[in-house]
Amino acid sequence: MSYAEHLRESYGLPVFDFPLREDDGTVELPAADAVAWRVSTEVYDSEEGWPEAFARFCAAVDTTRVRALVTGACEEAYDDGGGVKPAIDTLVDARAKFPALRALFIGDMESEECEISWINQDDVTRLLEAFPELEEFGARGGTGLVFRAVTHRRLRSLTLETGGMPAHVVRGVAASDLPALERLDLWLGTAGYGGDSEISDVAPILDGARLPSLRHLGLRNSDYEDEIAAAVASAPVVARLESLDLSMGVLTDEGGTALLEGQPLTHLKSLDLHHNYLSAPMSERFQETLGSAGVTLDLDRGHADEDEWDGRVWRYVAVGE
Repeated sequence: MSYAEHLRESYGLPVFDFPLREDDGTVELPAADAVAWRVSTEVYDSEEGWPEAFARFCAAVDTTRVRALVTGACEEAYDDGGGVKPAIDTLVDARAKFPALRALFIGDMESEECEISWINQDDVTRLLEAFPELEEFGARGGTGLVFRAVTHRRLRSLTLETGGMPAHVVRGVAASDLPALERLDLWLGTAGYGGDSEISDVAPILDGARLPSLRHLGLRNSDYEDEIAAAVASAPVVARLESLDLSMGVLTDEGGTALLEGQPLTHLKSLDLHHNYLSAPMSERFQETLGSAGVTLDLDRGHADEDEWDGRVWRYVAVGE
């Protein structure tokens, strides 16, 4: 099961699919600044690579007015010799053509196109360096993902979606200087798909010293969600948050108890814990303690099913492969 779905909007704009090669010239195009443009190719046996599709896009659209771009499916995204690197290379080379670009998302593929942990990523911080005016940035896929410690003065939203996030990526985000960042959403994933981070890697984020503007924090899809919850219970950053998302991971009553017995969370507008392993009594405690105080809660257990094998209970994150 995968929660990775195509983006429907970016930068407050609806996502519009730039026509594939076979449909070129048959679709009426909207104004350049009216939509977020998703540029894709066929996944298998495509007649053109992503750079060629992007060249058609640049020839058809006034790129100086484009405000949001999304890179979609590309041929052999699962290939460690290709993946999304050609798209990143192309965008970096084309940066001067996009003076109005404010939002960028890399690797917007659903499971039918490429499973999230099969998407071969690259050093995405090259894009933040190439586009210093970006306000929103996101990427999907953890294989080969690199996020170096960077300084970016304008970025307000950062989203990294993986089935397994390398620890060096978490540390790179934590060490970055992002003074304008309001939203941070990390899908940490599971060890089975390369998620080797630990709570110590997340600690600088929870300290919040480098994130003075943060209002939304998502540390989710993690197989050490209980440890995250325990750390959140006393984390300095929490006091200035408006929303907190610890969903999609392996959150049990141990983590739930830590959250409820830690610092007050009644100032939050919303707390998202969906896909959890909380007992019914624990869910009721959240409703009594936080729901009654006006916090919007998502406690939907969803498909978080447990397996028992060889005397051990196995629990799973929402998004792995």
